[in-house]
Amino acid sequence: TNAVLHVMALARSLGLDLDLKTFDAYQSSVPVVARLKPSSKYNLTDYYKAGGVRAVLSLIRGELDTTRPHVMGGSLHDAIDSGPEPLAPVIALPTDPSLQRGCFSILYGNLAPGGSVVKKTGVPPSMYVHKGPAVVFDSEEDVRDFLMNRKVAPGSVLVVRYEGPKGGPGMRELSIPAAMLVGMGLAESVAMVTDGRFSGATRGPCVGYVTPEAWEGGPLALIEDGDMIEIDLEANAINVFVPADELEARREKVKKPERNVGGVMSFYRQTVGSADSGAVWL
Repeated sequence: TNAVLHVMALARSLGLDLDLKTFDAYQSSVPVVARLKPSSKYNLTDYYKAGGVRAVLSLIRGELDTTRPHVMGGSLHDAIDSGPEPLAPVIALPTDPSLQRGCFSILYGNLAPGGSVVKKTGVPPSMYVHKGPAVVFDSEEDVRDFLMNRKVAPGSVLVVRYEGPKGGPGMRELSIPAAMLVGMGLAESVAMVTDGRFSGATRGPCVGYVTPEAWEGGPLALIEDGDMIEIDLEANAINVFVPADELEARREKVKKPERNVGGVMSFYRQTVGSADSGAVWL
């Protein structure tokens, strides 16, 4: 999912007109022809032996502008044509892809009006639609302590807030709590939602980059334990089942955690952009 963040940041830095919805339109139009660990049993060595990047590019060449120059000389067309043939089953054919509609789900709803991101390829199909009660944490440390010392009820939705660009400040990866869920055998029954981010090693129903972030007064700041949250990867939706007027009434009770910073980090918090535009500090 960091790829989404990086692409949005590059677009912002280069002055390109690319928002999260446009990114989703592109990515969801491309079939997934290779899934690797942690999303399958195959690793990067298997991928390399099966043809690697150039083999995959040859399969999706219809989605590419192959006239573009290649970093090693010539054009992208030249690089693809001189590449190896893709080998099954590590690399699938677009006519029989590993997954349709791209590798991400970009989710919107009353919990993420500005969008959020989940790596769909790493989510078991049984969790494509999940509804459960929120268990709320104000930091990565809090959720890690909970996972180590408390009983996690299957079906829960762990909400980890104030870890966005401004809240952190800086977006910490919540890959350790995600890995703990896998180790505890809960990756197919417990979801995690955060305004922080995840790493490429993350699998399971982990929704990150929720915008607006909690520090900015986003809906995550208004969630309470027990609120019912639904995540729907097929409908690209993430919602909390609390009336809008009740959510607004809670705003008066919101208290940010004490996370005082000074100097450069204070200036960073004041000026960094949101995750949906790449969390760029310009």
